[in-house]
Amino acid sequence: MTVKEVNLDLSRAARTGLSEHIYCAAKSLDQLHTILTEMTAHGSPLFLTKLEAATAAALSSSHHIHYDKISKTATFQWTSKPTSSGRVAVVCAGSSDVPVARECTQTLLFHHEEALAVVDVGVAGLHRLLARIDELRTCRVVVVVAGMDAALVSVVGGLVPGLVIAVPTSVGYGAARGGETALSASLVSCASGVVVANIDNGYGAACAALRALH
Repeated sequence: MTVKEVNLDLSRAARTGLSEHIYCAAKSLDQLHTILTEMTAHGSPLFLTKLEAATAAALSSSHHIHYDKISKTATFQWTSKPTSSGRVAVVCAGSSDVPVARECTQTLLFHHEEALAVVDVGVAGLHRLLARIDELRTCRVVVVVAGMDAALVSVVGGLVPGLVIAVPTSVGYGAARGGETALSASLVSCASGVVVANIDNGYGAACAALRALH
């Protein structure tokens, strides 16, 4: 008996305001080809995450996708439309956090939300953050992407009035434990009202920001 391995959720956008997104890790090339073929017939845009460069190249031979190698994301059948800007900021502590931060900004952009990106402003040089704090205070949502001890999360949470979403990353030496230390630090932040996404989940943080804006 043949088992159907792909069953797309084509009504998700109508229900939640967030369209079907495809998590590509562990999916076979045949499964991804099937997904893109079905979406071609439906005519809907599609956002792909955790897509490796080699797989993206293989898919491009038969499907027209736009791939971003830094975030390992891609768009399919997506067209640019007027975007909202200045409502969301994505702040990352160090340059090593950029891939996760960019996954967040690319997810937002797919939904026509252009985020303010503030990069490499970790607390080891606090003046870098303070130089941008007036901009961040104007944003309705601030996503903070940080590894190691994730101290930036509490600092930003104590300085801005908007919703703060923490994204702990797996960046850091030994006791960082692949992001578990940053996750725990974010969960016990002394800044009131900070909410926390999973480790390295820039995509999930972007979706949370979009739900808040909706």
